[in-house]
Amino acid sequence: MTDQPFDAGVEFDRQVGDLLAKDYPALAGLSPEEFSARLTPLRATVTRRAATMVPPTEGRVPFVLVVTRELVPVEERLTRLTLAGKRKPGFLDRHYAEGDLARFDPIKELELPDASAYLLFDVDRGEETLNLAPDAAMEVITGQDRTPLTIDEGISFVTHFPAALAKNKCFSLVGSRCGDRRVPALWISQGAPKLGWCWYGNPHTWLGSASAADRSA
Repeated sequence: MTDQPFDAGVEFDRQVGDLLAKDYPALAGLSPEEFSARLTPLRATVTRRAATMVPPTEGRVPFVLVVTRELVPVEERLTRLTLAGKRKPGFLDRHYAEGDLARFDPIKELELPDASAYLLFDVDRGEETLNLAPDAAMEVITGQDRTPLTIDEGISFVTHFPAALAKNKCFSLVGSRCGDRRVPALWISQGAPKLGWCWYGNPHTWLGSASAADRSA
């Protein structure tokens, strides 16, 4: 927690800078100027809501700039993830069969913006749902009128806030499903972020379910 006033515009610019530094424009087949131009309109949305925001903590942040798989593939974004203060790149769990990841779509209950990049507000890694199975965590999340995170949103969360993924404070992404009982999740393995999956009805002491208040493009 910082004692300095929170400047939403500065934070938005920082997150855009994160993406530029991680070569997102090249991964999207765009120049840095073209890529930035796609994101710039979102800055006004952030600044309009700035008065309601509080500074980020490790577990909860005011907003996240989300890049979707329509712009940059999941696998490419995973390799740009790192833990706070570390350098080992993130990776995909071997239990995802070839082509399997593409089957995980946002659940029908979510109202996602029709955009390749958008904003996710009041994002929480879900510490209160540690040791709750994803099905039980969903009841908590929806009971609070919040929304579970998708794979794209979870990757974006850790991209901009690496400290959000910490030992014994990892999180499921219940907003993405593929029609079976698997739930994608981000956790730590071999000293790096890993995108794996767990079962919808199985709890883990080290795994919560991340959520947010809302989305906007």
